[in-house]
Amino acid sequence: MPSLKEIKGRIASVNSTRKITSAMKMVASSKLHHAQVAIQNMLPYEELLEHILKSFLAAEAEAQTIYDQERPVKRAALVVFSSNSSLCGGFNANIIKQMTHAVDEYAQTIGCDNVEIYPIGRKVYEKARKMGLNVQGEYSALADHPNVHDCIEIAMELGRKFAEGEIDKVELIYHHFKSAGSQVLTRKTFLPIDVESELQADHERDLESTIATKQSQEYLKKRGEKQEEREKEDVKPLNDNFIVEPDMNTVLSQLMPKLAHLSLYTALLDSNASEHAARMVAMQTATDNADELLRQLNLQYNKSRQQAITSELLDIVGGSVNN
Repeated sequence: MPSLKEIKGRIASVNSTRKITSAMKMVASSKLHHAQVAIQNMLPYEELLEHILKSFLAAEAEAQTIYDQERPVKRAALVVFSSNSSLCGGFNANIIKQMTHAVDEYAQTIGCDNVEIYPIGRKVYEKARKMGLNVQGEYSALADHPNVHDCIEIAMELGRKFAEGEIDKVELIYHHFKSAGSQVLTRKTFLPIDVESELQADHERDLESTIATKQSQEYLKKRGEKQEEREKEDVKPLNDNFIVEPDMNTVLSQLMPKLAHLSLYTALLDSNASEHAARMVAMQTATDNADELLRQLNLQYNKSRQQAITSELLDIVGGSVNN
């Protein structure tokens, strides 16, 4: 059995660790709130762009652009989103596992050398370099500070390569942020753009709460459904009578790149919010485990202390009896 000094030292050590995990949980919660605000600020643009595209598709379904034409895949690109730091549970491990799975799939058909990796985040960049993959640039700064201009530059580079035939398919691998307690690992096609599937994608998000318990999430979901019902009753439909000049294909050729820019930027914001949510949950779990360990150590300390006191009393009583 460890001595009282050893138990006391362990208690002090666990207390120090608990202070760190608790502080990191609060920092992650604050960053998660800022990430949720960033997504919320982007949503009006996303909703209006989707409304315009849906209206155009309903008006003329045969409209075609170079960005939505499928062709045999000879070269592919993967845009993979991870974090720059760890201590966020299985966030990075799941991303790297999905990237490895995607590379293995392409390796069977076109070979690893024909797969380009665009790593957004230091963790996936280091892993891709270690695996010897064809890494195109290093975008670690975007993982901590999402920037729409840098996203547009990446999307324009991918769009140019796709239009010139240098790559035939681009995929995104990231975590879709649904709520503080739910982030869905997603792998979706970025180019060629399937407008109909993109507009029917899951856009459900809880951007208000930073609570990750199951009961709280169920309550917030029910409350959100009631709020949506009330909003649908009050919202008036927009005027869909667009006058398109010079023609539908020309307008779509301008809107489709904007949809691609939005898709890449949305994936970055989702990944950023998911990272902070995963770190918040991981640090909360670590804090709870530290509390449980402290309870057990305090109990062990009190038992050992009581045993030591009892032994000393028995020694005193035994000595007085002998005298």
